[in-house]
Amino acid sequence: MNAFYNKVGIGDTLLVVLKDIENSKREVEVKGSVAQIYNNETNETVGYNFFNISEEISIEANGVVDVNETFVAQLNHILEKNGHSSKIDVDFSPKFVVGYVEEKSKHPNADKLSVCTVDVGNEKLQIVCGAPNVEKDQKVVVAKVGAVMPSGMLIKEAQLRGVDSYGMICSAKELNMPNAPTEKGILVLTDNVKIGEAFEF
Repeated sequence: MNAFYNKVGIGDTLLVVLKDIENSKREVEVKGSVAQIYNNETNETVGYNFFNISEEISIEANGVVDVNETFVAQLNHILEKNGHSSKIDVDFSPKFVVGYVEEKSKHPNADKLSVCTVDVGNEKLQIVCGAPNVEKDQKVVVAKVGAVMPSGMLIKEAQLRGVDSYGMICSAKELNMPNAPTEKGILVLTDNVKIGEAFEF
């Protein structure tokens, strides 16, 4: 789940994104002060717009909103109050984690891309990476699907030149870390970090 609020830019509306879909597949149902957005093919809820949100919750953010369990509970209360039967269920596991590159192969359709199998502790992800220094047996920082980069970019499932990718192997510059090198390349971690643990930056 990602939440966005910008009172000056879009008014007193909280935007909640659960899953990204094409506009042509979106349907909207409004009950009370909440619009539920769902996929018209699968009937899956993909987001909500909470109108006049400041009447219910005080939000200080101007852009990405920090989401925690209390915040989600408040939103679920608003949904119930407005007659929505659905609830927001959020995975609060870390979105930036230490990964281990188990395999690296050449992308079949792009000379400068690699296809990596990355162990992130509780699962293994296929990630397409364009960094020239990515190699097998490295410990790296992985931004999982749902992560929001310091630039504001949301990490989504993607297909790069015909190959599915489920996350991003990050550089120090992309993580906005101090003294990040200017040359292109991922951040390679030392061996004393644990695969799957949260990466703090």
